[in-house]
Amino acid sequence: MLLKGGPARSIEEFADYKAATTVGLSLTVSAPTGDYDANKVLNLGSDRWSFKPEFAVSHPFGMEQKWQCDVYAHAHFFTDNTSYRGKEILRQEALPGLEGHLSYFVTHNAWASVDALYAFRGATVVNGVSQNNAQRNFTLGSTLNVSLNAQNSLEFAFAKAVVHDNGPAYTGFAVKYNYSWGKGYRAK
Repeated sequence: MLLKGGPARSIEEFADYKAATTVGLSLTVSAPTGDYDANKVLNLGSDRWSFKPEFAVSHPFGMEQKWQCDVYAHAHFFTDNTSYRGKEILRQEALPGLEGHLSYFVTHNAWASVDALYAFRGATVVNGVSQNNAQRNFTLGSTLNVSLNAQNSLEFAFAKAVVHDNGPAYTGFAVKYNYSWGKGYRAK
């Protein structure tokens, strides 16, 4: 972590840190792993690569900057599956999306958020024939994250697809445990 132009050296420097608007870029790449049988309709693998570039902006605000707004813009891009259902070629157009989170830091070790995700397009073509299956998906949810200490945290998440045209109709609840490796930050 860089604070005041250099590495953090003391708890006092960390205590004086003021969060600012942050901009980020990421790229997620998924390889064609998993079991794939070209003669079966349902498969664990997809027999194609996918790429998801993402641009994000995070902005803290409010009294003591306890509120934070995060906005992400991304798109999934897919290579062709040339052995779809045996010998067919499956192509899928890009699946762009927008994601947003409004978070509130309840205490120094707990935050809660309301979340939204919208994805659209992503229609497929099999051997040049449109499948007329463009997606339009809108999901709402909420998250609660509790840091147990510098390296351990628990996360509770709920999500529901409120619009699911050619996408999954789901309602889900997840409990996650996160462990961060490394020394972490410790006061002397």
